[in-house]
Amino acid sequence: MSKPNKARVARERRHLRVRSKVVGTPECPRLNVYRSLNHIYAQLIDDARGQTLLAASTLDSSLRQDLAGKTKKEQAAMVGKALAKQAVQAGITRVVFDRGGYKYHGRVQALAEASREGGLQF
Repeated sequence: MSKPNKARVARERRHLRVRSKVVGTPECPRLNVYRSLNHIYAQLIDDARGQTLLAASTLDSSLRQDLAGKTKKEQAAMVGKALAKQAVQAGITRVVFDRGGYKYHGRVQALAEASREGGLQF
């Protein structure tokens, strides 16, 4: 059995600490962010029902063509704008931001600011 990755374990602990305070409702869902090495994923989640309302990522076929040749921060911003556009069309304007244990910096910050520009309030 291998040793646990200290950085991953620390991020998971931070995420649990944030999740103890951040709860999404049907009126104000939780905007969850997951960042992998190559991709970024964002979801709007209703924790009362345990249901994902909307999702966007760098793997979406609608965004895939536009992402070619862009930096990871630019890709994250495009994902944030796409998610905000879907949310506004669905009638969701207020969300609570769950950074997933990551620092509010770089790609996570770019996604958050782009979703704010797209019409989400948090």
